[in-house]
Amino acid sequence: MKNQHTLPVAIIGGGPIGLAAAAHLTLKEEPFILFEAGSSIGSNILEWGHVRMFSTWKYNLDKASRRLLEKTGWVAPNESSLPTGKDLVEKYLLPLSTITELKKNILLHAKVEGIAKKGLNKLKTVKRENSPFEIYVDVKGEQKVFEAKAVIDATGTWQSPNPSLSNGIWTKKEQELIEQIHYGIPDIVQEEDRYKNKTIMVVGSGHSAINSILYLAQLKKQFPQTKLYWVLRKQKVDEAYGGLETDELEARGELGKKMKKLVETNQLTVLTPFSIRELKKEGEKISVSGEWNSKEVVLHDIDELIVNTGFRPDRTFLDEIRIELDPAVESVKSLAPLIDPNIHSCGTVRPHGEQELRHPEKNFYIVGMKSYGRAPTFLLATGYEQVRSIVDYLTGDLESAKKIFLDLPKTGVCSSGIESTLKSTGCEIDVINQKNNSCCK
Repeated sequence: MKNQHTLPVAIIGGGPIGLAAAAHLTLKEEPFILFEAGSSIGSNILEWGHVRMFSTWKYNLDKASRRLLEKTGWVAPNESSLPTGKDLVEKYLLPLSTITELKKNILLHAKVEGIAKKGLNKLKTVKRENSPFEIYVDVKGEQKVFEAKAVIDATGTWQSPNPSLSNGIWTKKEQELIEQIHYGIPDIVQEEDRYKNKTIMVVGSGHSAINSILYLAQLKKQFPQTKLYWVLRKQKVDEAYGGLETDELEARGELGKKMKKLVETNQLTVLTPFSIRELKKEGEKISVSGEWNSKEVVLHDIDELIVNTGFRPDRTFLDEIRIELDPAVESVKSLAPLIDPNIHSCGTVRPHGEQELRHPEKNFYIVGMKSYGRAPTFLLATGYEQVRSIVDYLTGDLESAKKIFLDLPKTGVCSSGIESTLKSTGCEIDVINQKNNSCCK
């Protein structure tokens, strides 16, 4: 058996957070291997490559990654401009992945199928802490086993969307309608024929849903027979608009303002609070049954559904790893109270790093969007700081690992307490009231 200390750190996922971990390990001269299931770095992001992000380049570049890139002569994009998903991959992630120190340690077409401690199942404790990880990986159709001294799971949640039903259950009826449902933000320009002059229902209340509706509203201008429904569970539609003028991310505030204008000019039908109970195929159409304002209703003649209800983590390959999660949020327990959408609606959370992200399995970490479980308020800058802290810890810089250097923009909307009272006062991480988990002044 190899000496565990000479083994690499395994990174699972070749998105922004996984590559940031690789960059930090490179600067520390620490060996690593990165597994990316897709055919390209950032393959999940390319699936929403047409979408413009609401955070500027300033908040989307990792410091260690930038240092490595600038050594090659790379010039950073304008910090105040807004990248699309495609921009993020082509102008940042792909150049980063071609740096020699990273490229030689990246495996594409490498899907992780299982992780265990060497020779031990989850039940076995003796010698567990000092045993290396065994990672079973499908590499271009051939299963291989790799050993690692630590594992950083940065696989995200993109491949695991939530269903349309308000109770979160996947039903056979919904799966039978899969050809008429899009999970995520469709590329309306490329799929114009699919949506023009159709009756379309968008489900969800976050920025993805708003983006989907704004794209469809442009289509409706060209094809006026297009009919739009917006279904969300918030008590009032105003709650979905966000910080508007008070949002420090201008583009995020603009989304809310544009959405508000669409609603006020009756460009779509808004149903809220609406809980979807059942989807059913009716000929070539979809019927949607649910509860609207405490009344049972059925909407017929829906041609297409766009479901923007968020995502959930896929942990099927972690069955033999000891992890401890909050039962509701499904994040590590120490993080859950800070991001639970039942009591916290800010786009910022208290700075957190290695210590807060520990699981019972030593040197195993879930980072990035997946670290937030089912909570939707993750920002890239948060993930970059997560992996910076973890890498410092794994390489022996324990004091630095404890210090979190996080600069996040104000969301313009905060809430604290069970009542989720909205306040347009802005959020700042250095004024957190830890007693009630508020980030509001």
